[in-house]
Amino acid sequence: MHVLIVTDQHAESLGGVQVAIRLQRRALERQGHRVTIAAPALHRAGYVTSAQDRRAYIDLPSRAITADREYGISWPGRRTDRFLARALAALPPVDLVHVQGDFWGALIGIRAARGLGVPIVHTMHNHVDAGTRAVTPLAPVAFAGLRGWRALALGRPRGAVSPASRGAWRYLAEIAAEAAIVTAPSQHFADELVAHGVAETVRVTAGGVDDDVIAETRERSRSLRSRPKLVWLGRMSHEKRVLEFIEAIAASAIDADIALHGAGLLLPRVQQRIADLGLADRVTIPGPVPYAEALAAIRDADALVQTSVGFETQGLTPYEAAALGTPTIFCDPNIAQDVAVIPQWLVADRSVNALAATLREAVAALADAIDGETLRVSVETSARFVQSARSEEMLAVYADALDQRG
Repeated sequence: MHVLIVTDQHAESLGGVQVAIRLQRRALERQGHRVTIAAPALHRAGYVTSAQDRRAYIDLPSRAITADREYGISWPGRRTDRFLARALAALPPVDLVHVQGDFWGALIGIRAARGLGVPIVHTMHNHVDAGTRAVTPLAPVAFAGLRGWRALALGRPRGAVSPASRGAWRYLAEIAAEAAIVTAPSQHFADELVAHGVAETVRVTAGGVDDDVIAETRERSRSLRSRPKLVWLGRMSHEKRVLEFIEAIAASAIDADIALHGAGLLLPRVQQRIADLGLADRVTIPGPVPYAEALAAIRDADALVQTSVGFETQGLTPYEAAALGTPTIFCDPNIAQDVAVIPQWLVADRSVNALAATLREAVAALADAIDGETLRVSVETSARFVQSARSEEMLAVYADALDQRG
């Protein structure tokens, strides 16, 4: 089977969706399938991949849209259609298009599937409603703009659209209308999509964690230390609530080492706030690191801290932590319920004070267990989070989509 994945951002750029796509591709290739990934060309320096990776990628014409040139946009239209069609003409026929984007990637993928005459599996990764409302007070205008852009690129939806869908959910319903199967990376987001009329049925296809890297990372000895170590990973942006985390560290007065892995628009403010609150002796910023190093940091930590609330459609880092045996301090109850491991700590509400109180509780428990492995996720539980356990679910979805074509 030859699967064409079309997504909003290049698979080698930073982000949980990108990690999930890379792992899915490798797992499917190991089972004898071919995977081609079409996405905006990456503009930043240091973009190096193996020959096998280059064979799998179609870098679409694009423009950088962030100052660090990490992310880009490819315009859905005839020029991109022709570029993609020429690249695919040199490859075996495509059996199925897997859209793993919610913006230009979705529009480009749907246009490609129409041209190829193949079914679409659409995985909704982005909580467009929450994400847009978090960054602009003009969210309704933005939603109308998205619907207008979709209509310009695709015309009328070629499928039923529920009248119950509104705003951002209406936009998602319109791009999902042509999919044979709609999926989501978590049960809580699948439930939201159904509740808001995006699709009648949404299957759950959670992203997994790299089996090989997990096995290698688990073999590492955790560093010896005299106080607990917490780790945070992500994009430093408002919806990730990294500034609230810094405030909670100060309010909690915990005796712990905290490492923030990542970068983003809020990095200068994060650095300044750490200095202003006198936290430099406890809080460090290693910055963005390669995937294997990120997993090693999670493995070495006593707990991961997950700080966003109501924004993540899966939230991959707690899954990675669970696969490595590291417990998580959750701010989002939906992610905590989806991951469902022991031990874990759940913050009572969105307030800084509640997060500070949970940090104190968790660090106290971790300090008592500092010399042992008593507060770790069991190996038996960890096994259900690796990619090999997830790939069979995706192959079943593909088979059902192809069956619907007849």
